Amino acid sequence: MTNLTRFSALQHADFRWLWIGSMISVFGNAVQNTAIHWQIFELLKNQTFTLTLFGQNYQLGEAALGLGGIGLARIVPIIFFALLGGTVADAFDRRKIILISSLIASALSILLAILSLTAGHSIISIYLVTSGIAATNAFGAPARQAIIPNLVPRQHLTNALSLGSMVMNVGQIGGPALGGLIIAEWGVEAAYVFNAISFLGVVVAIVIMKYRASDKGATNKVSLRSMADGFRFVHNERIIFSTMLLDFFATFFSSAQTMLPIMAGQYLGLGPRGFGILATGQAVGALIAGTIVSFRGTIHNQGRVLLGAVIVYGIATALFGLSSNAVLSYLFYAFTGVADAVSTVIRGTVRQLLTPDHMRGRMVGVNMMFFQGGPQLGELEAGLVAAVLGVPASIVSGGILTVLLTLWVAVKFPKLREYKS
Repeated sequence: MTNLTRFSALQHADFRWLWIGSMISVFGNAVQNTAIHWQIFELLKNQTFTLTLFGQNYQLGEAALGLGGIGLARIVPIIFFALLGGTVADAFDRRKIILISSLIASALSILLAILSLTAGHSIISIYLVTSGIAATNAFGAPARQAIIPNLVPRQHLTNALSLGSMVMNVGQIGGPALGGLIIAEWGVEAAYVFNAISFLGVVVAIVIMKYRASDKGATNKVSLRSMADGFRFVHNERIIFSTMLLDFFATFFSSAQTMLPIMAGQYLGLGPRGFGILATGQAVGALIAGTIVSFRGTIHNQGRVLLGAVIVYGIATALFGLSSNAVLSYLFYAFTGVADAVSTVIRGTVRQLLTPDHMRGRMVGVNMMFFQGGPQLGELEAGLVAAVLGVPASIVSGGILTVLLTLWVAVKFPKLREYKS
């Protein structure tokens, strides 16, 4: 198999434009997320408050709780709008939904920059704008993912999804590192402006794209019944449902990303540049593993490989929480990316192939509630545990719980464990 065949999805111009535009946008989004986390850390790093439980006083760091609060600010819009966004993606032109949501997200990034340059910036203002961005993404993401099978033939779908995963990994490698540099040199507001400009990549791709949707509104309507159909479909497809449970458990309990600023700044002695480099670890591991999987071509015994990958993810997270050495921490964090890349390829391909096109947006919407709801709720959980027990204990306990819950999924869903096709 030649390299050209391996990247066959790029032969299709519409997908190629969307792929390039998405890479630019993902890169900018990673820069912005780095800036948001660092700005909250800087605002709260020296503040504490006293919590009294059972007559015992505890001094809690507000930085950990502040970072955890970002997860709450993001999860609420996802819960309320993700399935609605998926239903909209099944009923209307997905191109127009992507275009409108990208322009709104760009405007909200500019608002973050303006607030950061004025007296208007505060934890509450950051939370509110972050919630607006999450709500916008709840409409844009289902349309962007659901449109991919419309841009490539079925035989090239797996390749297209692999290339999409590569986009995320490249953005997560370069984005945090560049974000750390931008913050150190020009401040967080420059990082927000950078992200606002990056949305032009997707906007240009949508404008150039030749694909035009058929009139799906004639068969799909935005209604409570239509949204309920999406839930029923996911629940009845037990393999899809079990992979979403794995997503939720792993990202809820085993996401070390939330506590990265504190790990970098307080436990590893790193500044913003070092924090930016450390934040690339997971994406570096994912890119390496994704490249290997791509050239291997086939994964056998996919169900068992998926379960094993999530277990490795939990173990690597626990080891990251135990480490006090910057190099080892980077390596352990990279191994979480290796495991995540393998599981992502399997999960994404299975879901898209088992879902008909008229249901694909709603499937993605439900998946957002698991896949994005998990890490956002996990940020809150990690912040609360870290505030009481410390950051390392929060990360280690999360990794251990991920392993235990993955073993439970393996026993509860034998069809996933034996899945091979």
